[in-house]
Amino acid sequence: MLDPSYISYVVVMSVTPGPNNVMLATSGVNYGLKKTLPMVLGIIAGCLVQLLFSILAFEQLLHWMAMIRIPLTLLGSGYLFWLAWKIFRSAAPELTQASTPMSFFGAVLFQAVNPKAWLMCLNVALVYAADIPLSWMLLSYGLMTLPCVIIWAMLGDKMSGLLQDASKRWVFNSVMALTLVMTASWMLGEVIMA
Repeated sequence: MLDPSYISYVVVMSVTPGPNNVMLATSGVNYGLKKTLPMVLGIIAGCLVQLLFSILAFEQLLHWMAMIRIPLTLLGSGYLFWLAWKIFRSAAPELTQASTPMSFFGAVLFQAVNPKAWLMCLNVALVYAADIPLSWMLLSYGLMTLPCVIIWAMLGDKMSGLLQDASKRWVFNSVMALTLVMTASWMLGEVIMA
């Protein structure tokens, strides 16, 4: 039986706003749910890789994370700023050439610089890994995360009908870009203040 606090933690962390969910909502608006599904699965796969890595190497990881905290934060923040710029400048897909959402592998790789995903995986590894078998933890984590992140892609997909007007879509993309800028700025502030 899974610990209710584990279930609650994974669901709450998966469904609340963060870089993944902002990008999923934006992709859902701009490309629809079907084209965003590889990104959904890539996010889950990337998080599962993080969780596995965190559980198997937790002691080493804590030492290593302390050493790379600042470079990882700078890299992650830089990537979020770049994504924000890209989202801010994006138009409706039919107005751009060869526009596609983030790929499965792109979403997997994005987890390496996603601070919320790292926080979530490290906390799960620290608090719950000793009591839940590894295979069951990975399976349950993936199954609990899937509906939480797909909600964001579906929300974006449903909002795309409301955002057909170019000016409305620009406002939406600008708000999503600003959200990523605020996230990256918060991350940088945390490192600078530490």
